[in-house]
Amino acid sequence: MGIGSDVMEGLGLTDPVVRIGVTGLSRAGKTVFITSLVANLLERGRMQALRAAADGRLKAVWLQPQPDDTIPRFDFERHLAALTGPEPHWPDGTRHVSQLRLSLRLEGGGLFGGLRGPRNLHLDIVDYPGEWLLDLRLMERDFAQWSAEVLERIDGRPGADRFLAALAAEDPDAAFSEPRAQDLADLYTAHLNAARAAGWSDCTPGRFLIPGELAGSPALTFAPLPAALQDGRLGREFRRRFDAYKSRIVRPFFRDHFARIDRQVVLVDVLGAIHQGPRAVDDMRRAMADVLSAFRPGRAGWLAQLLGSRRVERILFAATKADHLHHIQHNRLTAILSAMLREARDRADFQGARTEAMSIAALRATTEDMIRQDDEELPAVRGRLLEGRQAAFYPGELPADPSALLHPARQGAEAWLDSDYAIMNFAPAPLTTRPGDGPPHIRLDRVAEFLIGDRL
Repeated sequence: MGIGSDVMEGLGLTDPVVRIGVTGLSRAGKTVFITSLVANLLERGRMQALRAAADGRLKAVWLQPQPDDTIPRFDFERHLAALTGPEPHWPDGTRHVSQLRLSLRLEGGGLFGGLRGPRNLHLDIVDYPGEWLLDLRLMERDFAQWSAEVLERIDGRPGADRFLAALAAEDPDAAFSEPRAQDLADLYTAHLNAARAAGWSDCTPGRFLIPGELAGSPALTFAPLPAALQDGRLGREFRRRFDAYKSRIVRPFFRDHFARIDRQVVLVDVLGAIHQGPRAVDDMRRAMADVLSAFRPGRAGWLAQLLGSRRVERILFAATKADHLHHIQHNRLTAILSAMLREARDRADFQGARTEAMSIAALRATTEDMIRQDDEELPAVRGRLLEGRQAAFYPGELPADPSALLHPARQGAEAWLDSDYAIMNFAPAPLTTRPGDGPPHIRLDRVAEFLIGDRL
């Protein structure tokens, strides 16, 4: 019987490996995050907060062949070319699981570091869609529970009216019809896509949004139903398909890709949710609290059974697009993120995982400026918009107390009472970097120090 790689590593027979999972909800910037993190580890001139780089212990970093032959390689080179080419643009988002391996050459530091000699550390970075992560919550719900939760919160969301009208027209005693089932699934999927585009976070099942090769399969052809329809032929078939979705799609995904994660990054577009309003903020808070609870070390239940004794040691919650704010507001953005995720974060801390919340920009697309508006000087940012023109932008002042946002969000308010929070879609700026510098960023060096600094 062969010896597993984890056992070999524990015996010192192979170089150690740290496996970092990166996920987040749509438009949180996973692809840009991984691309810039890797580029800045390869060229470390902007990584002053990564102590091993600053004190010279990190001697070299290089890309390795993808170690898992069954998982696509993260297309680092193509994404970096999109961000740093002569006409920079944002790369395509995550549509499937991918992976990349970096190797780090280290020299020992401290009193006895010279006795150990040089050593290698491998980083395996695993990228997966946040939409699939949301399916975690389905595993501990049956079809009736999931349907009730969805239908309770669906009213007023984009595209929901057409789907609800179709449900109202259903006859609970009618024979099962595959075309009708497909119509309901299509209407529900259209609603999910519209809701996601409008800034809603909790859009399950996640594979409805990114179906891949499963498009049109029975496992993706169901929708939530009211209690009155659940005992009929349609309800029984949808219940069976819901259970198949969990057992044949969700469970294998987490079994295959979570079993070896050591460190986890969760990217969150907090500014996008704030712009959409209180309901979107509370939707994000509830979705992330529910999902992130699955990362609790020692948690009982189906996920713990899959992971066995494996523990996620560190979890980073990162509010992205901090470059859309002047730096004087970054602490407020971090405080809002911390407050939104407090339930899940505290439970992870209690169980022993080390957690951190930061405001970051994996690729800085703006510069800071001051603009005059109504005889007042406002801290703004300036950058190139997607259509090509330059613009200065003041998004509004985030509150010093996060409860000023979270309280109306929890109370179901339809809009912010005192302020409007705007967003602007900036394009990547043309880069002029010095030799040895990676792409400009905000706090990506602190991210690296938190994720791997203890292993360097």
